Parts: sequence; structure tokens; C-alpha cells
Amino acid sequence: MEPGPIADLLHEAAETHHRVYRITDGEDPDWASWYAQWLVELSELPQLLGRTPVRSELTYLLVLLDREIADVQPAQPWEQYYARRISEHFAAR
Repeated sequence: MEPGPIADLLHEAAETHHRVYRITDGEDPDWASWYAQWLVELSELPQLLGRTPVRSELTYLLVLLDREIADVQPAQPWEQYYARRISEHFAAR
């Protein structure tokens, strides 16, 4: 699966999250839960992956990727990095 459409969804999720949490300027200590719920229930992610991910598994993966990206510091935008890793993770199942 090409990660481009998933990267686009992640970007949209980030913009939406920032609007929802505008009063705190996007600060949300439980951001990964919010993203996972939005991605699973309100986006095309399940169709792009060919199955609906378990929300808790996606939440865990998002937290893991947040830590991983801090260590790896890839040259690509975070959305592309996350999208590639999410695609790989759910394709392997």
C-alpha cells in the first residue's frame, strides 16, 4: 500500500485536532487516543488498510511512532514516516 493517502489523513487529523484543541493551542496529553478514534471512526483509514484497525492498537502504535521519530529524526515529514510505518504494521497482519 502506498503511504501517500494515509499521510494525507494524518495531516488532516493534525489540522482537525488543532482546531478542536484550539483553546490549548493543540496541547493534548492524550492526543494519540484522539487521533486513533478519529482515524478509525471518521476517516477512510479502514478502507485504505483493507480492514478496521483496533483503536487501542493504533493508539499504541501512534505513541510508539512519536517516540521513535524523536530518536530517528527522519528527513521526511512526520506524516509520511508515520504513514509508512502504519502501512507496514497493518500489512504484516
